Amino acid sequence: QCLDRHAGDASECEKLRLSFEARCPQQWVKYFDKRRDFLQYKRKLETEGYHPPEAAGKS
Repeated sequence: QCLDRHAGDASECEKLRLSFEARCPQQWVKYFDKRRDFLQYKRKLETEGYHPPEAAGKS
């Protein structure tokens, strides 16, 4: 949520991130990082649609 509020600026959320890493199991940290990345990707696909690369399927 902090990264979303600060437009992805990690320096604004560093203190919160360090606390999160110190208190949570490493697996959770990894899971929530991946989940955030996936949700951002999903949101981008929903708003912009899918655009395959120009070279896809051509040889």
